[in-house]
Amino acid sequence: MASGVRAHSRRELLADAAIEVLAREGGRGLTHRAVDREAEVPLGTAKNYFPTRNALLVAAARRMADEHGAAVQVLRETTPVGVRPDQVRELYPAMLARAVSGDRTQTLALFELYLEGVRRPEVREALGEMVRANAEGVIAVHRSAGLDTTPRDAALLDAYFLGVSISLLALPDDALGKLGLDDPHDLGRGLFAAAVPGVSDRCDDHGDRGVDQPVSQDQRPGVAVPGPEVAEEDPGDPLVGHD
Repeated sequence: MASGVRAHSRRELLADAAIEVLAREGGRGLTHRAVDREAEVPLGTAKNYFPTRNALLVAAARRMADEHGAAVQVLRETTPVGVRPDQVRELYPAMLARAVSGDRTQTLALFELYLEGVRRPEVREALGEMVRANAEGVIAVHRSAGLDTTPRDAALLDAYFLGVSISLLALPDDALGKLGLDDPHDLGRGLFAAAVPGVSDRCDDHGDRGVDQPVSQDQRPGVAVPGPEVAEEDPGDPLVGHD
């Protein structure tokens, strides 16, 4: 599982499996049987916990919202005092590289959930919680660096990041090269500069020398903290159903 928050119950284990299925097979591939196979549980288990496909989607969306909230909290707690704007800027190339070149599970599943959210209010609500948590985390980190980032700035940064990510994942390399979109590091810096007015001058004051990461690359806004452990089943889980 690519989930960054340990699954403490059968429900969370199944939600993690649904995220994996969404990322690998898309929305059309999300079935109860596919989730059972991914979670390595008896057939009928997912249907017992989440009777409809809509319930599966909502479970996946809620699970991702929880993961993102946990990641944002870790980021806020680990951002050091005195972090500089140029250090904050370097988070975004790292985030973008991980989203498109590292473990793509969260990114791909998120795109599928955005599509489902257009038609499903419950999924839309969970996505809204995720974006708000991302914005709060971005604002907190940016203000630690003396940047007066507004909620709108943070939301735009989140939206820009999603748009660039899907372009990098979906477009062919030759098109990306011709369009000047083939350098994730430059794009990450550009996203930051575009969403936060006046930040470029403050970053340039420090130049590129001695720039280091203010937080671990595994603790970034909008990206769940990795390092899952083996899931445990709650003692109170109901009996597993069978198709």
